[in-house]
Amino acid sequence: MTTPFSMYQVGAEALLPPRDISVSQWADENVVLTGSGSAERGQWHTRPYQREPMDVLSPSHPCKQVVLMSAAQMLKTSVMVNFLGYIADVDPGPTLAVEPRSEDAKALSKDRVAPLFRHSPVLRGKLAAVKSRDSNNTAMHKVFANGSGHITFTGAISPSGLAMRPIRYLLLDEVDRYPLSAGSEGDPVSLAMQRTGEFEHNKKVIMCSTPTVDGESRIQAAWNASDQREYFVPCPLCDHFQILVFSDGTEGGLVWPEGEPEKAAYCCEKCRELIPHNQKSWMVERGEYRPQNPGSPIPGFRVSQMISPKRSWGTIAAEFLVAKLSTETLKAFLNTVLAELWTERGSAPDWEKVYLRREDYELGIVPAKGLILVAGVDVQDDRLEVEIKAYGRGKESWSVDYRVIQVPDQAGHALKTSSPEVWQELEALLAADWPCESGGTMPIMAMTIDTGFRPQMVYDFAARHPQPAHGPAGDRISAPRTVVATKGTPDFLKLIARVSPTDAARKRQNVRIWHIGTHWAKQEFYDWLRIVLPDDGTYPPGYQHYAYKDQDFYRGLCSESRIIRSSGKVEWVPDKAIRNEPLDLAVLCRAAVAVCGIDSFSDDDWAEMEGNSPTASPRPPTTDGYWGGREDRWGTRGGDRRDWFK
Repeated sequence: MTTPFSMYQVGAEALLPPRDISVSQWADENVVLTGSGSAERGQWHTRPYQREPMDVLSPSHPCKQVVLMSAAQMLKTSVMVNFLGYIADVDPGPTLAVEPRSEDAKALSKDRVAPLFRHSPVLRGKLAAVKSRDSNNTAMHKVFANGSGHITFTGAISPSGLAMRPIRYLLLDEVDRYPLSAGSEGDPVSLAMQRTGEFEHNKKVIMCSTPTVDGESRIQAAWNASDQREYFVPCPLCDHFQILVFSDGTEGGLVWPEGEPEKAAYCCEKCRELIPHNQKSWMVERGEYRPQNPGSPIPGFRVSQMISPKRSWGTIAAEFLVAKLSTETLKAFLNTVLAELWTERGSAPDWEKVYLRREDYELGIVPAKGLILVAGVDVQDDRLEVEIKAYGRGKESWSVDYRVIQVPDQAGHALKTSSPEVWQELEALLAADWPCESGGTMPIMAMTIDTGFRPQMVYDFAARHPQPAHGPAGDRISAPRTVVATKGTPDFLKLIARVSPTDAARKRQNVRIWHIGTHWAKQEFYDWLRIVLPDDGTYPPGYQHYAYKDQDFYRGLCSESRIIRSSGKVEWVPDKAIRNEPLDLAVLCRAAVAVCGIDSFSDDDWAEMEGNSPTASPRPPTTDGYWGGREDRWGTRGGDRRDWFK
């Protein structure tokens, strides 16, 4: 049998030093793009800001580790993929590429690396053929045809994938998305780094990611330890070199006429002249990296989309105007467009400031701008606590009412929430229609109930009412008075973390559990509570309206603080001296309106809702039961709390 390489070639390649060619030079000469993993086709051309990060990976450069803190679609994947081709052709060795998930690793192998080796002539025949039944040669483990090394792909969650073999080349992609621990084995980055110990003299480690949250970001820690090379470009008018930043323009930055982001230009920090976007390519071509921490032996590079040839300054300005309407979209803008860290304001808002801005609208009435009515229910041992909340355009919201459902037995003691009588009162509350300030009535569209306590009672109640739909088309409800069984989960990336599968739901009378990302929801809510009203008296998106009088309610709203443990775990910690039900109910109401689809509403959707105001005769909610009268809603919990409703 013949092979492309003889034993003598393998031996010679092991003894001879690698060819004297840099990674960027090799890529320019050999890499062919096919469009499968990039919008570009044809011969690869290294952009100015990509050259230096690639060249420090060359064997001739003494560094052992490289850090790339980059915006999306700018630097990271291209550098890694080109380096993999360089390794195979110029200086082979055992290689490990780590992605956040196994699915990501497989996608990198199939969508980016396989086309590189298939369509770049110099790489054809460098990999042994993939055989699905051969565990030593699969899509996730590519062996070099001459036996001089391999490329293994794995997910950061897999301890076995991180600890199997000695590694010379280690590529750590999107490290900020790695789990805190690979199974029970500990930090995946540390586990992978241990694999490079046998190649201390000639190893190369790339750690790259878009940044995430200040204080939690792995790439931030690596960047801080690096020499922190920023890309400086010259002003075409005064030749002053500067980093292109996205700021308010007072000290340089992107500026545009009000309402016309497409006309964005860059204000030079020195001469203060405006630079049009068509000058950007000239500036970037003449740019250079300058280290801000030159004492470090680790090259570190940061680039944002402000220097991207594919994104105009006008596009970035327009994207910002949309992103700033939501905390999460603004966070994504800073991370993925500007390559900047997001600083979480984790401490609780000042409850006194929230209390002092309380309003004097009438409780129990849906305000004219309130278009969706929802409710959240917190289940306690002897009571149900319920908040009814109205949402309008821009997620502006009004707390319409707060109820404590507490039913006494014959002796006057509160019944446990395992008693059907308590849930009958909740049934009456859900069945009620609420009067609207603009006329007519409005039903509760969705009610979320936490399943953390008395879950079977929640399942039974939910099973008697319409259920929301969850699928590829998104979350939605099809009828008023939909009931959603929920469970909190510490997810800080999204509000609806996941929905239990239908198979598991069958065990609960076909009730699916909606897992709420409480970290995400609380951070968003606290950001909303901190909103400062503009001088023109308008209410910004997300503004929270309250009319309760008692200070304990506002203490409850602001009762938790966000902390980071020494292990890196993020937690929301309640003040044990304060009841936190108001905050929990705010989260549940936010989840309820999300299930109604508010996060995907367009301007046309809002306009249609605003045009369909209620026309039925106003009918106040029934006052039967122990939750009915405002003086009774707090039951035996203390008369002072009744002042919330006075």
